[in-house]
Amino acid sequence: MMFANYADSVSGSNARVLVVGAAGHIAGSMVPELARRGATVRGLVRNQAQAAAARRCGAAEIAMGDLRDPQSLEAATRGVDAVFHIGPAFVGDEAQLGLNMVDTAQRAGVRKFVFSGVMHPASGLANHAAKQPVEEALFRSGMEYTILHPTTLFQNIGGGWAAVIEHGIFAEPFSKTVAIARVDYRDVAEVAAMALTDDRLAFGTFELCADGASTREDIVAVMSDVLGRSIEPGEPSFEEWSAAADLPYNEQQLETFATVFRYYDEYGSAGNSLVLRAILAREPRTLRQYIGALAAGAGSDTPRGSR
Repeated sequence: MMFANYADSVSGSNARVLVVGAAGHIAGSMVPELARRGATVRGLVRNQAQAAAARRCGAAEIAMGDLRDPQSLEAATRGVDAVFHIGPAFVGDEAQLGLNMVDTAQRAGVRKFVFSGVMHPASGLANHAAKQPVEEALFRSGMEYTILHPTTLFQNIGGGWAAVIEHGIFAEPFSKTVAIARVDYRDVAEVAAMALTDDRLAFGTFELCADGASTREDIVAVMSDVLGRSIEPGEPSFEEWSAAADLPYNEQQLETFATVFRYYDEYGSAGNSLVLRAILAREPRTLRQYIGALAAGAGSDTPRGSR
C-alpha cells in the first residue's frame, strides 16, 4: 500500500475524498468535479496504469488497494473525510465489496459517504438487489450518507457510436419501441461532488434522471437530425450484441446483464427529472446535448455495461 501526494496544500472545501475506481469512465467523472470544488482527491486504484489515469483526471493522491482486501482499504481510508463508492458492474460479490467499504470507512472515522447505486433498487434485478445491503449498512453506519439512484446512462449510448458512424445503425438488445429513462453521468457526478463537499444533501436518497424516456426509435431520430443522415435502430439478440461489444465479463456476468434487457423488454424503465433539476438548479443535460457532444467527438469512450 502506498500513497503518492501531488498537492502541497488543500484549498476550497479542504475535504480529502477517497474515490473508489477513480480511473474508471464513471467514477473518473467525479475527480475533476471534486478538484474544481477544492477537494483533495485520493483515487483508489489497483495498479500503476490506473494510477496514471486517475492522476490525469486530477487525483492528487493515489491509494493502491482492492475492495476484496480490507487491509488495503484501511490504509486507503486513513485520514479521509469522505468516500465516494460505486460498485463494479455485474460481479457476484458486489454487495460484499460495498459492505467492505462501508465498514472500513466507518471504523476509520470517515464523516461522509456517497454511494452511487441505481434507480429502482427494488426492481428484482440481481444487480439492483446487490446494492440494497450497502444502503442498509449506510443507514446503520452513523456516517453522513447520501445515496444516489441514477437511471440508465446516456454514456452507454457512446459504446455504440462507432457502429452509428460506420454502419448507420444504433443497436441495443431489446425492443426498439421500449421507452427507457436515461441520465448524463456528468450530472450525477456534479450531484455527488456537492454531497461530498457540503451538507445540503446529507441523509438523502435521490433518484437522478433527465427529462423524459426515449425509445431507440427516438434516439436514432435525434442522431439522424444531428448527423444529417439516416440512422436506423438495430434490434440484435443479446448474444449478437455482447459478442460485438466484446464485454470483459464472464458467463455469469453476461447472464446477469442479459436479465436487465429482458426486464426492459417487459417493463421499460421510467424516471422523473424533478429531483435532479432541483438539486442542480438548472435543466439536466439532454439526450440531444449528449448526442451532439458525440458528433463533435466528445464522450464516446464509455463502454456499454457500465451501469
